[in-house]
Amino acid sequence: MEALYDVIRELQDMPFWRAAGLVSVANVAMFFAAIGFGAALTQRFGARRITPMAEPVSRSEVVLASTCVVLNAVVAVFGVAMWREGAIGLRPFGDYSVLTVLADALILFVAMDFAMYVFHRVAHHPVLYPLAHRTHHVFENPRPLTLFVLNPIEVLGFGALWLLLLVAYTSSIEGILIYLTLNLGFGLIGHLGVEPAPEVWIRTPILRYVATSTFHAEHHQDRNHNYGFYLLLWDRLFGTLSPEYRADFMRSVTGAARTTVRVP
Repeated sequence: MEALYDVIRELQDMPFWRAAGLVSVANVAMFFAAIGFGAALTQRFGARRITPMAEPVSRSEVVLASTCVVLNAVVAVFGVAMWREGAIGLRPFGDYSVLTVLADALILFVAMDFAMYVFHRVAHHPVLYPLAHRTHHVFENPRPLTLFVLNPIEVLGFGALWLLLLVAYTSSIEGILIYLTLNLGFGLIGHLGVEPAPEVWIRTPILRYVATSTFHAEHHQDRNHNYGFYLLLWDRLFGTLSPEYRADFMRSVTGAARTTVRVP
């Protein structure tokens, strides 16, 4: 891990313009990696389609996705600035155990999922929905690119939630990197339009509470259910889990998914 710590120390000490450039390039690289990996998964599990095939990529999708990547980079740069100024703290490098790293990642994962669940439900309020979140729901049949097709207000809102959590909770750098990897992975899985999870997933005690591609694809087709991102926990707790979830999941993994959308 010393190499990682050296990179973080260098990021703290180098001129800010250079640090900003590096994290911006990293955001662009993550975007292309996600699109490429998502395309591979979509092709690999093409027989397990959850929703109808999306229409050809439109100009508006490209513009919105490009804007999202730029704004994600802005959020990351702002986070680096807050860290360099001491507003965001990190655990002393290496002065903790593997269990501490795992605990940090779990706390960030659960806390952020709850915060985004609340944010997501608020975004669906009839007064607020047309202002931002409706943009994402124009694309009811998701594909990997759809993960990044968001209204700029929403991108900055999710980014603000993340930075506030980092201000409130001092994590190890490893815990943050694990969380960011999981965040990108869950976001990508949720927008594949196909279901890569095996049938046993929803019968396994712990895994059945972890979100699948079907779980978020249902939300694109039914805006009254499935507001969580990583876990089904909050939707189960607050009564917003789709009653069709199990049936839709089974249809997906057996290749008998619905071919029509269900937007109430």
